[in-house]
Amino acid sequence: MTPREPETDLPPTTYYMSQHDAQLDVVNTGRSKSGSTVMIQNADDTLLAELGYKSEFNREFSLVETVAFAFSIMGVVASVAGTYEFPIAAGGHVGMIWGWLIPSLFVMGIAASLAELVSAMPTSAGLYYWSAKLASPEYSAIASWITGWANVTGQISLVCSIDYGCAQMITTAITVGSDGAIVPSKGATYGILLAVLFTHGIVCSSATQILARVNLFYAAINMGATIAAFIALMVCSRGNGVSAKDAFMLFENNTGWKSNGWAFCMAFTAPMWTLTGYDSAAHISEETKDAARTAPIAILAGVAGTEILGLFLYIAASFATKSATDILKSDFALTMGQLYLDVLGKRGMLGIWSVIIVTQVVTGAAQGVDASRVVFAFARDGALPGSRWWKQMNPRTQTPVNAVWFVMAGAAACGLLGFSAAALSSLAGASVIGLYISYAVPIFLRITSGRNRFIPGPFSLGSWYMPIGIVSILWVAFMVVLLLFPTVQAVRAPGMNYAVVIIVGMFVFASGYWVVSARKWFRGPVSNVDIDPPPSLNEKMTSSDTKD
Repeated sequence: MTPREPETDLPPTTYYMSQHDAQLDVVNTGRSKSGSTVMIQNADDTLLAELGYKSEFNREFSLVETVAFAFSIMGVVASVAGTYEFPIAAGGHVGMIWGWLIPSLFVMGIAASLAELVSAMPTSAGLYYWSAKLASPEYSAIASWITGWANVTGQISLVCSIDYGCAQMITTAITVGSDGAIVPSKGATYGILLAVLFTHGIVCSSATQILARVNLFYAAINMGATIAAFIALMVCSRGNGVSAKDAFMLFENNTGWKSNGWAFCMAFTAPMWTLTGYDSAAHISEETKDAARTAPIAILAGVAGTEILGLFLYIAASFATKSATDILKSDFALTMGQLYLDVLGKRGMLGIWSVIIVTQVVTGAAQGVDASRVVFAFARDGALPGSRWWKQMNPRTQTPVNAVWFVMAGAAACGLLGFSAAALSSLAGASVIGLYISYAVPIFLRITSGRNRFIPGPFSLGSWYMPIGIVSILWVAFMVVLLLFPTVQAVRAPGMNYAVVIIVGMFVFASGYWVVSARKWFRGPVSNVDIDPPPSLNEKMTSSDTKD
């Protein structure tokens, strides 16, 4: 059978070039030899083919739009509103400011490590692909399997936790607007969650061109709402808040944990949940122009921007919080609603809260796109039950619509935890644990079995990859243990941290599936390129490993 010609305008003799040629000629300079956008896109597709996949998406995301996507997915103002209860309970004012700043430093190291990996291997498969290529051949499949399932679990539970937080914001607004006369039940909250998920399913099924453009709107809403919330809290609390000393140094432990140090660590839940999903730049890399350069920039810029804005917002909240103990007595679904009500009054609170709800909605939409790309890529390699359905591309939108609805259905199932009093903390913990395990595995492999096999892209950490990688792995290990604990010491069944149920459930299913079936046929990423290229990235790595 005659091999099918590659889907590109490049001559067949020059279609397959080495990874370094593709990146040095196009990515480092930002231009192709002819300087045309078409040639840049062809080089992106060439590199993708060398990684083992044919191009199936339209490359519509520019640098600005990719940065906007990575930034929007963290939704700083809405994420702070949704997780404000954790730091004020765990440390009061110290928990808000220092509980945000300390984890931010470690997360930036993790982000830098992932930026280096995506620069070398820009594919929607992302984390599980990197694990497969960096692991020793005999462990490649299992490393890919573990990473992929952890990432899928984290992605879907993150969609649920974002949209459940959105539902809680809406119920809080209803309670405030009715002066406490209407307090929606957990069943009503779940119904709102389903409505939000359905809306996001429709939005996330759109064509790539629409998704790319709308992310500029997402980013503008996110940044504008954050700045507005910061100004409102600082101005309206002036003369009625706390002193600068108390804002930065007053520690209050309302967790019940006897150890103040351990209690303070519980404040890390808020930034760790907010600072997730930045691997999204990797998952849309097959829809991105100049992906090997654009994706790492988006990861670093998105994380840095979120950390800076989040710190300023928590500083404003700390100045405005007169009593952490009183705030925690609020009957609102989200305690930050009480802070805005106390500082801004009913009308002011509902005004800023409405903007925060919109921000949470667009954050959930961005995360839905990210999660669907992970599901699509994992299904493309046959790793999910029913993969033939989830990997299908809609011929009209040229996007994985089936994967979108797989994500929304999974998030709806996770949302049943909403009938527990600890729903948000459980969902937050599960999403952070799942995602950060999937971040940690390829970073670990980068500094161990893959350290002499890794071929860097345009963005490289140089010799810093080792210390940054080691610190990142240790931080993730610490956070996984921390997030399995309940946020308060005296806890009953309804208030338990059920993150362990989601995480252990995923590992039991994935492990059982592996032992019974997958170990016999799953070999990691599977090439779907129809013609035989010169030595691929995997072969180059293997060759390098042999020489060593």
